[in-house]
Amino acid sequence: MTEDLLARLVAGIDAALPEAASLRRAIHADPHLGGDEADTRDAVTAATPWIDWLPVAETGAFGRLGPAGPAVGLRAELDALPITEATGVEWASQRRGIMHACGHDVHIAGLWALLAAIQDADAPLPVGLVPILQPREECNPPGASDVVASGMLEDEDVAAMVGVHVQPAVERGVVSTGAGPVNAAFDTFQITVTGRGGHGAYPHLAVDPITTLATIIAALPEAEARVVNPIHPSVVSVGTIRGGTADNVISETATCTGTMRTFHEADRSALQGAMTRLAEGLSLARGASASVTFHRGGPALVNSEPLVERTDAALTALGIPVAPEPFRSCGSDDFSEYGDSVPSLMSFIGTGPVEGVGLHHAKFLPGRDALRLCAVTYAAGYVAAADFVAR
Repeated sequence: MTEDLLARLVAGIDAALPEAASLRRAIHADPHLGGDEADTRDAVTAATPWIDWLPVAETGAFGRLGPAGPAVGLRAELDALPITEATGVEWASQRRGIMHACGHDVHIAGLWALLAAIQDADAPLPVGLVPILQPREECNPPGASDVVASGMLEDEDVAAMVGVHVQPAVERGVVSTGAGPVNAAFDTFQITVTGRGGHGAYPHLAVDPITTLATIIAALPEAEARVVNPIHPSVVSVGTIRGGTADNVISETATCTGTMRTFHEADRSALQGAMTRLAEGLSLARGASASVTFHRGGPALVNSEPLVERTDAALTALGIPVAPEPFRSCGSDDFSEYGDSVPSLMSFIGTGPVEGVGLHHAKFLPGRDALRLCAVTYAAGYVAAADFVAR
């Protein structure tokens, strides 16, 4: 039953692939940032009239196929990034400064291909399938937390969650699963140093917040190294620095923001404390003051071992190679929010390395082979999770 269903779904995906590619191109050409994805959502729901879609998380939607009772959720992300596209393709983004540079358009079209295959397949689904068009994956607070908070997982009796993500660090045509942690927990932070403004020619009469902030930023790696176990992955990166209004003016304040990634909750807490002490102490030593705030993001993304085992077997049966060494990184994905509620699996779809071009790059553009692999991996994940749920 399982092998026959999977074979039927893959055949249906191959038949739907041209339409899926057209949908992908349309979505890619009209990208929308987190919180503004209604047009993207509507494009997908209009292309799936056989599904009764319901709203969730403001600009998202979910539906249901198959029998009542326990179900498997399949997530695809709707949002794009604030990046000006440089791919040069005819169907490049028509909205300047916004681009699907993380492959969400591929995930959406892959999920659509599976839904179309199910619609055309002459075979009943063993358990319910709940497609989730999720907004704000690239934002903090993320859309997944709103989906979970809405109660729809409980309402639809979702007993397992499946997601896919294109990944250029994985060899092209290969799928990476891997039990246990595969992505880090993430938090954002802001450090604001307040000094005393003045004339740039008379620094002795002022307290320079910019040089103080620069010292703090330079010392962040040392703080990380001294409170986190060296064998535990962690990352602190500063993404923005703001301060000053003129080249001959010492400003009153200077601010930086950044991201913090950890895999262990104890490290998360220890690192926040160390960063706060560092900023406050260095500022005090220079006659300034500092405030440090953290915005808590999602937890680490942990793949369920039973789902990994079943999905790997399904992919292998289809002749799709599974990475012998699972891909793991300090990247983050709010798909981790679902794993706090139900067993979950994120599979990474290998697009292969292209020198200088990766996720969130203006030239990142997976091909149709990645679209098919996304759709087939969704199918394998659903069938594997259905077997897990049914037991």
